[in-house]
Amino acid sequence: MRLLHTSDWHLGRSFHRVNMLGAQAAFVEHLVATVREHGVDAVLVSGDVYDRAVPPLAAVELFDDALHRLAGLGVPTVMISGNHDSARRLGVGAGLIDRAGIHLRTDPAGCGTPVLLRDTHGEVAFYGLPYLEPALVRDEFGVTRADHEAVLGAAMDRVRADLAGRAPGTRSVVLAHAFVTGGEPSDSERDITVGGVAAVPAGLFDGVDYVALGHLHGCQTLTDRVRYSGSPLAYSFSEATHRKSMWLVDLDADGAVTAERLDCPVPRPLARLRGTLDDLLADPGLARHEEAWVEATLTDPVRPADPMARLTERFPHTLHLVFDPDRAPDDPDVSYARRLAGRGDQQIAEDFVAHVRGAGPDAPEQAVLRDAFDAVRADDTVREVAR
Repeated sequence: MRLLHTSDWHLGRSFHRVNMLGAQAAFVEHLVATVREHGVDAVLVSGDVYDRAVPPLAAVELFDDALHRLAGLGVPTVMISGNHDSARRLGVGAGLIDRAGIHLRTDPAGCGTPVLLRDTHGEVAFYGLPYLEPALVRDEFGVTRADHEAVLGAAMDRVRADLAGRAPGTRSVVLAHAFVTGGEPSDSERDITVGGVAAVPAGLFDGVDYVALGHLHGCQTLTDRVRYSGSPLAYSFSEATHRKSMWLVDLDADGAVTAERLDCPVPRPLARLRGTLDDLLADPGLARHEEAWVEATLTDPVRPADPMARLTERFPHTLHLVFDPDRAPDDPDVSYARRLAGRGDQQIAEDFVAHVRGAGPDAPEQAVLRDAFDAVRADDTVREVAR
């Protein structure tokens, strides 16, 4: 069976001030053409279909168009909700859409109920694990710890239990939206840390033939059977070196996996430039970036006059300007943002406690801070979904 694995469309998202809807529509066109060209048997979409719980109308219309076109091909599609989606909204009408071969899996209670597709070698069971917010699904899975590993592990226990009751030789595919240990994040993914931990071990997925992951925006191979497709478009300059693609996966009669990367259309390349303004404007080696979307970091010791206007004369698609004068890390003039770079909310809070009273928080106090941040993030999730 031939599968096309994609994820993280983020329909409705912009790139800085650039509306990406046209590029997203071009990706949908490319997706449909790829299904036709390569004889795909099933399309997998591993979450974050939309960029936010209440997407703009134009994004909904594009999603509707994508569903109609995929259904028109007669090729089944299995799709799960991600942490950016409203599972309840995305899942509206799932029962009816299911009849058209579009299988939306947004309800955590259905993790152990697969979509069954058949080829000449027998059945393949597709298990859709939507994004599982630990604080919201702990009761559904009966876990004592409200963290990612506990709830995802409980969901996979249901998968393995269902699979054990099926005919010998039934092949299996899991779609999941999670941060799996070994994956490389970028700046454009929303933080899903709970209890100080965001990642889960790849071993949670043992026992299935292929795991189609979503959430991280870079295409990655964690094992031959566990892969991220990444987002089809870049959504931050941290993705400037990414090769945006989808996985074309062949699952043979015994469940062995072979996979090929298929490139996605690039609306415009990205470039991250660093140096003084005069150097960036004069360096002939930067000519190849003149039509790229540019993030420029200026290292001038004194902020130059009209930097954006001057930059856009050479690089007309400059979108982001950063000022970072070259200074020693202990220089008192180093910016607040630079001092906080790479630190999470928990670490910043602990540093603040240490600054105020001269000593950092002890273990019980660290736990209180973690619980507070987890509660706020879970409350934000509930509020967004309820809008």
